[in-house]
Amino acid sequence: MKLFWILLSLFIFLSCSDSSKETKEETKKQESGSSEPRIIFFGDSLTAGYGLLDYEEAWPHLVTNRLRAEGFPYQITNAGVSGDTTSGGLGRIDWVLSQTPDIFVLELGANDMLRGIAPKVTRANLKTMVQKVKSTYPDCKILLIGMRATPNLGKKYAAEFDSIYPDLAKEESLSLLPFLLEKVATIRKLNQKDGIHPTSDGHKLVAETVYPYLRKLADK
Repeated sequence: MKLFWILLSLFIFLSCSDSSKETKEETKKQESGSSEPRIIFFGDSLTAGYGLLDYEEAWPHLVTNRLRAEGFPYQITNAGVSGDTTSGGLGRIDWVLSQTPDIFVLELGANDMLRGIAPKVTRANLKTMVQKVKSTYPDCKILLIGMRATPNLGKKYAAEFDSIYPDLAKEESLSLLPFLLEKVATIRKLNQKDGIHPTSDGHKLVAETVYPYLRKLADK
C-alpha cells in the first residue's frame, strides 16, 4: 500500500508544471553554439529538477559537471518539462534538435503510464523520437532511460509497459538504463514531501545511477 500511495502521488506531481524552472531551462536551451560537444537531456519533471531551489542541482547537471571534471568538456541542454508525456515530447523534439547533440538522453513515459495511455502508443512515440534523432544526427549516441509501471494498473499493463524500454533498446541498438529511480524510489528521506520527486541528495544518487552509462558513451 505504501508503494501504491507514493506512486499515486507521482501522477499528481509529475503532471504539475514548474513554469519558473522551465523558463530558466528555455534560456539554457538557447545558449550559444559552442564547438564543445553537447548532451541533450530530454524528459519530464524528473529531468527538469522539479522542486529544487537551484535547477543545477538536478541530476543532468551533476552528471555533466562530473564528466567535465574528468576531461569530457560537454555542454548541456536540460530539456526537461514537468508533466510531459511522450506525445508532448514528440511535439517539441524538432525544436530541441535545433541544437546539435553528441549524446541524447531520453527520459519519458512515466506520465503516459500514470494516465493509463496504451503502452503501444508510448512505445511508438519513443521509437519515433529515437528515429528522429538518428535521422537528424546519425553519429549521435542515445541513452534510453526506463521507468516502471505502478502495481495498481494490473499485471498485464505493467508487463506491457515495463517491456517497452528493453525491447526498444534492443530493436534500435540503444544504451539502456533500466530504471532511473532505482536508488531513491520509496525512500522518504531522499524524496520531497510529495514522496516522489528526489531531493537534492536524491538527485545526487540518481546522478550516480546515470553516470556510468554516460561515461561509457563519452568514452566512445
